[in-house]
Amino acid sequence: MDGTILNSLASAERIWGNWARRKGLDVETFLPTMHGVRGVDTIRRLALPGVDPETEAAEIEREEIDDVEGIVAIDGAVAFLNALPPQSWAIVTSAPLALALRRLEAAGIPVPRTMVTAEDVSIGKPNPECYLLGAEKLGVDIADCLVFEDAPAGIQAGEAAGAEVIVVTATQVHAIATAHPAIASYDAIAAHVGKDGKISIVSR
Repeated sequence: MDGTILNSLASAERIWGNWARRKGLDVETFLPTMHGVRGVDTIRRLALPGVDPETEAAEIEREEIDDVEGIVAIDGAVAFLNALPPQSWAIVTSAPLALALRRLEAAGIPVPRTMVTAEDVSIGKPNPECYLLGAEKLGVDIADCLVFEDAPAGIQAGEAAGAEVIVVTATQVHAIATAHPAIASYDAIAAHVGKDGKISIVSR
């Protein structure tokens, strides 16, 4: 969701940057490490003394829900999603459900029938659990799924799950070395639904 169909970079980095400063972290070094990963996992990985990851993550979530300034859909994303059969796509995000819904609303993106959020998995990205669950909820084999990702942790999760991957570069500050196809916006591709219900993605 974040970085793939909507741009929440400014909001996320405002909140997380302020948190990092309060904890005495080097903000520029820290910020690239928190994208595409559940907040609780980001904090837990730091192993800061006296810091409870669940409590800190819950507070950051509240701040992020309150700050949606500048959140917009990535170019062409809404039209692309609207062209897909509603039962054929899902959002699989490291964000908690409340934050995901708030950001989708702010960006003007429809809420899909199927979602997998931070609360639905025991292990976050880069573990593939989230994408395997998404495929299960859609009722399809993961090998028939196409994952849109922007962050290394998500790309690794999609690969490990066994899905095809497209990298969305719209919000990337630093280029990611990848062998996967990449798009800067959804204006570059179109979805075609065949008579058998299968979707093909083609370049415009």
